[in-house]
Amino acid sequence: MKRLTVYLHEERVGELEQDDSGLLRFTYVSQWLARNDATPLSRMLPLTSETYEGRRARPFFAGILPEEGPRTRIAEILGISERNDFAMLERIGGECAGAVSLLPDGMELPDIENRLRTLDQEELEAIVKELPLRPLLAGEADLRLSLAGAQDKLPVVLCGESVSLPLGNTPSTHIIKPEPERFPGLVANEFFCMRLARIVGLKVAEVTSRTIGDKPCIVVGRYDRARSADGGMTVRLHQEDFCQALGRPPEHKYQQEGGPLVRECVTLLREWSTTPVLDIRTFVDGLILNVLIGNADAHGKNYSMIYQAGERRLAPYYDLVSTIAWPALSTRLAMNIGNCKNINDLNPDHFRRMAEEASLGWPMVRERIEALSRKVIEVLQRARLVHTSPDPDTAARLSDLVTDRCQRMLSSLRSTR
Repeated sequence: MKRLTVYLHEERVGELEQDDSGLLRFTYVSQWLARNDATPLSRMLPLTSETYEGRRARPFFAGILPEEGPRTRIAEILGISERNDFAMLERIGGECAGAVSLLPDGMELPDIENRLRTLDQEELEAIVKELPLRPLLAGEADLRLSLAGAQDKLPVVLCGESVSLPLGNTPSTHIIKPEPERFPGLVANEFFCMRLARIVGLKVAEVTSRTIGDKPCIVVGRYDRARSADGGMTVRLHQEDFCQALGRPPEHKYQQEGGPLVRECVTLLREWSTTPVLDIRTFVDGLILNVLIGNADAHGKNYSMIYQAGERRLAPYYDLVSTIAWPALSTRLAMNIGNCKNINDLNPDHFRRMAEEASLGWPMVRERIEALSRKVIEVLQRARLVHTSPDPDTAARLSDLVTDRCQRMLSSLRSTR
């Protein structure tokens, strides 16, 4: 039976195996279970000596891996089946989301050495250009990088303007996401939506933009990384997305394919967050803002829990994009709100039904819809987001689109008790 050693915060916590039929099996090691400070890898993998098999083990570990096109290309480069989660984790499961690393059986996790390969401008441009063909630089010596998602991206270490690749067990600090050819304006769109969310009061990952060669890129600060107490090192913070926390494999991230429902997300926060009242309100704010900006793609893997200092909290928001800016994209909601499936048909009555289904107070939800709609309009009227955008024309179009959506929401709200 094949085996990988699973580490959390550089501590050996368990073993992941693949049986002869290809199913995953995970078991915590006794030394970890015996520790007073032991914590579970996932809400769905509580601390116990039993072995988690198949459908219980897979959502967390498969949820670490890239999806769709990048996953297919990585499998081709590595000469493995794209359906083989274990083989892919064996090859790229080093620097992952959160604080998890996986190593082949018998290999020890090295100390964090802060080993870097600093890139000059020519090297950086070449790597960004190559990413669509070699996602996450798969197969590159001394690099084992994995991030979930279907967009090309690269974990890096940023220090001022210097960009480096993290080698060995060195944590990355940022993620570079080049703009895909099929979505012109995506960098400016995400930059606009993320900055807007921060200004109106949501906790979001930090973003900047830069052009590398002729390619617009968004640079995202990793919310699952922090500075050590003495400020000298980058340390990993554990996290898991809502699909992992609810036991859904990554291919079931959309509600229509068996993915999380809004009420399940609220229940997760109610039962699992250490500060549920604040996190539920923040989650509701995120739902509302995604509707106002026109983001139909806010699926279960775009919400996460972050685990730090004994607390379990809703993680900062990320991947906020106005998907309706591209008319060819589906307007079907990744998670229905009330009984509404289309983001352009949504009105306050759907939010009221959602509140009932999730056992939330409608007055609170109504107040948040009104407050956020007014705040967004106020922010956009100042036009600073347009002037500071990497693409002011795209930002101006988005500003008009979002303002109109907010005004229509407020108009509908006035006719709703």
